[in-house]
Amino acid sequence: MALLDSIREPADLRRLPRTALAQAAAALRDELIARGAARGGHFAGSLGTVELTVALHYVFDTPADRLIWDVGHQAYGHKVLTGRREALARIRQEDGPSGFLRRSESCFDVFGAGHAGTSVSAALGIAEALRRKGDASHVVAVIGDGAATAGMAFEALNHAGHLAGEAPALRVVYNENGMSIAPNVGGLSRSGDVRGYAESLGVPYAGPVDGHDVEALIDALVALRASSGPALLHVRTKKGCGFAPAEDDPFKWHATTPFDVATGTRKPVSPAPPTWTACFAGALASVARRDPRVVAITAAMLEGTGLATVANRFPGRVYDVGIAEQHAVTFAAGLACEGVRPVVAIYSTFLQRAFDQIVHDVALQRLPVTFALDRGGLVGADGKTHQGAFDLSYLRCIPNLTVMAPADENEMRHMLHTALQLEGPAAFRFPRASGAGVSLDPSPEALPLGKGRLLRKGGNRPDVAVIACGTVARAAVAAAEALAREGVEVAVVDARFVKPLDEELVCSVAAAARRVVTVEEGALAGGFGAACLEAFDRRGVLAAGLRLRRLGLPDQFVTHGDAGKQRAAFWLDASGIAATCRELLGERRATEVA
Repeated sequence: MALLDSIREPADLRRLPRTALAQAAAALRDELIARGAARGGHFAGSLGTVELTVALHYVFDTPADRLIWDVGHQAYGHKVLTGRREALARIRQEDGPSGFLRRSESCFDVFGAGHAGTSVSAALGIAEALRRKGDASHVVAVIGDGAATAGMAFEALNHAGHLAGEAPALRVVYNENGMSIAPNVGGLSRSGDVRGYAESLGVPYAGPVDGHDVEALIDALVALRASSGPALLHVRTKKGCGFAPAEDDPFKWHATTPFDVATGTRKPVSPAPPTWTACFAGALASVARRDPRVVAITAAMLEGTGLATVANRFPGRVYDVGIAEQHAVTFAAGLACEGVRPVVAIYSTFLQRAFDQIVHDVALQRLPVTFALDRGGLVGADGKTHQGAFDLSYLRCIPNLTVMAPADENEMRHMLHTALQLEGPAAFRFPRASGAGVSLDPSPEALPLGKGRLLRKGGNRPDVAVIACGTVARAAVAAAEALAREGVEVAVVDARFVKPLDEELVCSVAAAARRVVTVEEGALAGGFGAACLEAFDRRGVLAAGLRLRRLGLPDQFVTHGDAGKQRAAFWLDASGIAATCRELLGERRATEVA
């Protein structure tokens, strides 16, 4: 590690003799392994790009030359070499650096990215802007073959080929390791014809180069730097390189919890109920067993969405389309046209990428596609780019779409069953967390469409009503029980349906209590609380003097940190909900005294 002590920024690396670079790469890899063992985080991807990272910062004059990484999985070494070595001990914590790339974090993070496939588009735009200003700085996009399955990557290379005559200084390093998070899929991966891919779009090709040979990389990058116009360099790396367990199973080691370096044994974690993801996979497998029309689709997230277990049980009925969310949704729409019942399982944050396809290709045509949104709500350490904050807002505004949010995993099973019985599209969301551990009904049933349930009546005239959407309903019940011990009667509603909203239930409870708190783990702007507010206005409850507080996520991008602490900060836990109820009651009592 002594050599790394002398490297505080890439300029220090460039002052080393070329003969020392292999040693620098070895030290960097040891550092990443040590940091991963102590802290966890994204792991195998960055081990695979160690030599490439060293060579890039050695050949190119960063940050004057712009280096753009596709997402941050492969860029932990980049963080070490750009002044964040000590901070890596706190990565993905509240006071530490992001696990992804963030412009506000470092001038070396030229373009922030947590969603794959954006690097070439961003780099082309930067290169063109520099050309227009007469700036001869180089721009390099580093994109993996997994990210290259994204449609944006094709679109950007196609445009780069079109601009070739105007010679923007774009360089693309195509890092082939056969992986995204999981093994790659698709025709390009199967053929391996990267040369044909690039040259068919008018982008000159060089390679392939051994991505773990520093000397070969430097020679190739020097040639790339000297080339004119857009150019692509093809390198081949091994995800997890240098740590045997990660080389053997790069998917398992894509991200890790702390582990023992000598054995690769991960440190034990406390027992917990099955995750929501596992419960969803089990429910989907049960449905697939009963109904041969049901298939599942995901976008390069077989394991993350739980669909790998379903695929093992039902070969040929689970489709991984690669990092191609737009295609996934329209592919599902096509299946639905012919009587298939597709379930599209995609993280909330990634489904944002397919908004137009949901609107135009599914909802407009009332096609029976079911959307299962994993990671709905706060996701903790993955931070701003991955928070499932916006799904309720961006789905609620779409006509013909039923939107649901379960309070527990048993209710989720019923919602999946309900969605598959509808004649049009439906969506439900669930969090990144262990389930509540509730008992499961023997068989799922279709829920009455647009009907919520009263979890706690709070008497004929409750002091306050809490109307909750999704998993926060359990915190609402806990808050109500705490307030009951103080002599405060609280009604609690589990809305179940965000759209169509059970206006009869929420308005009758609100009219009885005259003090209402809505709770959602999603954006307040346009979300569930806004839906309730609209209903209260339509039905005259607001005009009758209703006092309302809406709890949810504010108009900001929520950073990385502990999700439990963040819920408390936004008053989405039992304590915060109870405190909000007390505030409303304090206002009422002050009015009564006046």
